[in-house]
Order: sequence, then C-alpha cells, then structure tokens
Amino acid sequence: MKTYQHFIDGAYVDPAGGEWFDSHDPYRGEVWARIPRGSAEDIDRAVAAAKRAMTTGPWATMTPSARARCLRKLGDLVALSAERLAEIEVRDNGKLISEMLGQLRYHPEWWYYFAGLADKVEGTVPPIDKPDIFAFTTHEPVGVVGALTAWNSPLLFIAWKCAPALAAGCAVVVKPSEFTSASSLEFAALTREAGLPDGVFNVVAGFGPEAGAALVEHKDVAKITFTGSDATGARIYAAAAKGLKRVSLELGGKSPNIVFADADLDAAAAGAVSGIFAATGQTCVAGSRLLVQNTIRDEFTEKLIAIAKTAKIGDPMLPETNIGPVTTAPQYRKILDYIAIAKGEGARCLFGGGPAEGPGLSGGQFVQPTIFTDVTNRMRIAQEEVFGPVLSIIGFTDEAEAVEIGNDVIYGLAAGVWTKDIARAIRMSRALKAGTVWVNTYRAISYMMPFGGMKHSGIGRESGIEAIHEYLETKSVWISISDAPPGNPFVMR
Repeated sequence: MKTYQHFIDGAYVDPAGGEWFDSHDPYRGEVWARIPRGSAEDIDRAVAAAKRAMTTGPWATMTPSARARCLRKLGDLVALSAERLAEIEVRDNGKLISEMLGQLRYHPEWWYYFAGLADKVEGTVPPIDKPDIFAFTTHEPVGVVGALTAWNSPLLFIAWKCAPALAAGCAVVVKPSEFTSASSLEFAALTREAGLPDGVFNVVAGFGPEAGAALVEHKDVAKITFTGSDATGARIYAAAAKGLKRVSLELGGKSPNIVFADADLDAAAAGAVSGIFAATGQTCVAGSRLLVQNTIRDEFTEKLIAIAKTAKIGDPMLPETNIGPVTTAPQYRKILDYIAIAKGEGARCLFGGGPAEGPGLSGGQFVQPTIFTDVTNRMRIAQEEVFGPVLSIIGFTDEAEAVEIGNDVIYGLAAGVWTKDIARAIRMSRALKAGTVWVNTYRAISYMMPFGGMKHSGIGRESGIEAIHEYLETKSVWISISDAPPGNPFVMR
C-alpha cells in the first residue's frame, strides 16, 4: 500500500497535521492507498508558494515561449506515462481501463494546444479618438488559481483547468476529490520533470470542508475553477464572492438525447447507450433523458435493450469490460435510491433496476444498467441528476415538443440530436439551451472546442481558445504624447 504526500513548492511533503486517510478500490472493495489529509495550513503553504512563483520566482519573468516549452515537455511526459497513470486512475475510481487509457493518451493534446497559445496572447492598439494619446491593451495572468477537480476524471480535469491557466502565466493549487487523489499526486512529479519552477503547480489532497474551503476562501487566491455538482458549485460561488474572486464552474447535467423517426436508428441506439452507460453513467454530460419520437418508440426501445443486454459488467482493468463499479459508496447508494424513487413515481423498469451481482462482482459497487419507460418530465428521475447508469425514456410528437421537454430542466450542459434532416439539426441546435449540442454523435470532446454549461450547469468555458481568457485580465494603458500644456484639471479628458 502506497502512502502519498502533498506536492507543495516543487517537493513532496507530509501533511501539516500528520494525518492520512484511506483510498478505496471500488472494484475490490479494499483500501489500496493512504492519502494526506490537507488542512488550512497546507493550503496556506501551497498558496504562498504559488504566489512567490508568480511574483518573485522565475515563473514571473519567464517569457511566454519559455512557458510553452515547459508545457510541451509536460505533454510528452504524460504520453510516456499514460499506461501507468491510467492504471492508477482505474484503481482509484473504478472506470474502465479502455476509457482511462484513451483519456490519458489524449490528455497531452491539451498541453500542446495551450503551449501553442501561450505566446499568442496579444493585446491591441485601438484607434483611440483622442489624437494626443497613444493607447494599448495587454493581457496579464489573473493570479493564483485554485482548481478543484471531480472524482470521475481527475487528470482530464487537471488538463482542462491547468493547461490554460499555466499558459496564461498563472500558478495553480489543485485540490482533487478526496475519493480520487492518487493520480493527481502522481502527476505532480511530471510537472517538476518538465521544468516548471517550484511553486507553479501544487497539489493538496483532503476533504472539501477543510482543504477545499480553505482554498476557496484564501485571500491570495484570485480565481477558482471547479468541476462537480451544482449544489457544491453554488456554495463555492457564494464563498468566492466574499473575496470577489473570478470563478469558473463546470457543474451537473440532465442532458436530453433526442431521437427523431428519420434518424439512423442503429447509430442512435448505440449513441444512446454510449450517452448513459459508458463510464457507468458517472459523467456530467450523461444523456440520461432519452427523448424518442412516439412513432418509433417501441422499435427503438427494443434496439436499445438488445445492446444493453450485451454489456459486460466486471473488472475495469479488463479491456473487454463495458461497465465497471460505481466509484464511491455514497454515489452507489444514491443511484439505488433514485431507482427506487423512479419505481415509486410510476416509471416502468424495462431493464436492470438494482445491484449487479454475479461472479467477480462481490467486492465492488455494481449497478445494473437500468432503463425506465413511461417517464414524464415532471418526475424526479427526469429532473434530478442521478450520475449513474439509469436511463429515462420520454416520448414526444414533434420538434416543438422535443425542444420544450429538452429545455424543461434547470440544467443546460449538453444535448444530443439524431436526425438525417440537416435543417432540423440546425433548428434543434439553435433551440436547445445547452453549452454543447451533438448531432448524430454523443460524448465527443476536443481540446479545440469550448466546453461548459448554461443555467445550473455552470459558468465559463474550458478548452478551446476561449479557455485561456478565463485566466487573464485585460489592462488598458493610456500614454499622453502631447507637448501642449495640460487643460482644465477639474474636467475629465
């Protein structure tokens, strides 16, 4: 069993309070690592190191091109370590090795992309309307960034948040989820090897009310970026507001995956399965509300169940496994509670509907892939984020009703549309209130495309060119070039 340490100011250090806590393997149901329990004192050490790096350290004077070289090197190191890091993530969160290895092999692209942007953050010279003034704008790093990551894809979220932050010239303190801290602590060593100066990248593990709250409330943290539930996001937003901190929030979702009668039904059925059962449904973009046009609902449901029946549940380290365990014990209980709620509300369970049992599953937290029909959009199962492999099928008659049902939730993170009609695809993508709309595909991501939500699904965007501006402040500079004597000092110029 490995005992981890925080990563602060370029070195691994014990927690100030001398306490550790256990990390559980969700497949085997056993403790596999010890994680340092961070405190306000640990956060203070990390933030102080980050502040030094940005003010008096070499990071403060390093050119954008030099920062870019560090980020490219970091991408190379992640590529070389992808298998090792993927196995750690599987051990920590129970997601499939095929999924996590795919993520880790793609992960370097964020470092390469934002390395390319680092020296292309350009100001402007506005054609100012005052002839005796030369004016220009510059972009400067916002300051120390506190990054709080979720347990379902820890290292992917580090790339999403930290690559643009570092490219912008910020220093970061990462507080990973207490359920999945190991991979973030392992990753930290690569930042040192990549040449990032001490204090630029820090990781403090621990619990939200202790380490997380201390990071959000720290006076020297200028920006908070968080991925997690909307309830926790609202609390972070309120706490950050007390210090007028900049905030980016990537929160929950209750995404509609909409299938029209003219769609390729085989492709749509595969997309619906991918949207809800991949990652054991533990993804913020899960297409948990499947809206199916009434004329094809029975036919489509049969196709869906036929694919769901082929899913192999078991050891996430095996490449042939399709559905792994639920990551945390509280989340496991929550999913089963929602299945019971759906049955109590009158939804009809067509498939699954309880814990998964059988050979090789005794130690883990497994839930059967579950499909409900006869669901109305007013049911809790259609309104609240389950974050598990639970699908609600809702019928609709036409585009107008599909849009009405699709938008009738507090969330707006993602949506899917399945149709062969290009005009309909464009109309639907315009009408749906979601930060991402996929047409004839689902759950696709890229470092080039902005990602984020509307409504309760969040504030700000990650990835793409827009992301680097989340970590920059714009400064306006006015320089008088006049030789004339000053005018009336009591009047605005």
